[in-house]
Amino acid sequence: MRYMAVAETDKGDFRETNQDSILVQHGRVGEEEILLAAVCDGMGGLARGELASAIAVRSFSRWFKQELMPGLSPADLVRMDMQEIANRWTVMLKRLNARISEYGRGTGAEKMGTTFSGLLLAGGRYVIAHVGDSRIYELGSSMRQLTQDHTYVAREISRGRLSAEQAKRDRRRNLLLQCIGSSRIVEPQVICGQIRAGIYMLCSDGLCHELNDGEMAETLEPFALSDKGKLGERARCLISRAKERGERDNISVILVRVF
Repeated sequence: MRYMAVAETDKGDFRETNQDSILVQHGRVGEEEILLAAVCDGMGGLARGELASAIAVRSFSRWFKQELMPGLSPADLVRMDMQEIANRWTVMLKRLNARISEYGRGTGAEKMGTTFSGLLLAGGRYVIAHVGDSRIYELGSSMRQLTQDHTYVAREISRGRLSAEQAKRDRRRNLLLQCIGSSRIVEPQVICGQIRAGIYMLCSDGLCHELNDGEMAETLEPFALSDKGKLGERARCLISRAKERGERDNISVILVRVF
């Protein structure tokens, strides 16, 4: 399979800094391609969120360059155990949680944290690790949110205590149940699956507040986009539409077109 990726991030019109961090690492193993993408949203109401998100991105970039890629052969790619990678990522995220928490206490910034939504595409399969309320979508003949929001309102919706419409207006909609660096314990959601042709989209929650799934799918047209320039235009279009509707948060989008 071939992958074409674009990444866009915008601090928005209301924030002084951009606390989102994004990552795209694209490699080749023989004739096969491999791609790592991640979106981390530093907590806007917490101290030094931009540092927390950057620490997480740097950690996974090092893993890709120093642990995964060196010596990786086409045969290794075929045999790659995605569950083993998911387990490794879980350990990494728990260690990052402790590291960022300890750093925050040591510098007097006790409340610093970040979401993490990461995706590895390799050998016809994918693995996802996720903490927080950034999201990963799969867009083919339909649009599907792969990750679950670790938020109070998402939990209440699943328990039948809130409707989706009520959740949009609830003052607790941004209350996270867990994030890296400010939770005592983190339990990442991990997902392994088969890659499908179309688009995988990673985004911070700034995109989803103002745009619904149908609007995002209509903008992206996954099977019509085969040019990187046009893919980038669609990513920027999504960000512009969210800002036009008054989104106040930072907004980040990564689009990965799979052929």
